[in-house]
Amino acid sequence: MKVIAMKVKFTILGEPKGKQRPRVTRAGIAYTPKDTVQYENLVRIEYRRQCSDYRFPDDSPLDLRITAYYGIPKSASKKKRMQMQNYQIRPLKKSDWDNIGKIIADSLNEVAYKDDVQIVDAQVRKFYSDRPRVVVTIQDAKI
Repeated sequence: MKVIAMKVKFTILGEPKGKQRPRVTRAGIAYTPKDTVQYENLVRIEYRRQCSDYRFPDDSPLDLRITAYYGIPKSASKKKRMQMQNYQIRPLKKSDWDNIGKIIADSLNEVAYKDDVQIVDAQVRKFYSDRPRVVVTIQDAKI
């Protein structure tokens, strides 16, 4: 029997977002901030739309690669803009790399895979671009 390793890739348009910390009401009830819930829903929708609802096997170790492209600030000089477009200047701004990875991985639980515990290898990279977006690649870690 020949096993074919699967690989999927999809894009979420717009500025990258990170997972926000849970908030607590005065009554002591914890909740997830609205922005986080909306972005997680967007990630799920784009995954389903672009990857045909493919779900990795429950026992499959996975490799997750995330490339976050931030918009170039309007205030950037022509020289800086060019350096940003050529990836010579990288974003040193929010969201933190780990929060970007967390929001993507959590969003895809029960959608692309059973649980993000299956992710055994991961990478988050941040760049500037004229087209802000997040590109996500998930593949079998056996590749």
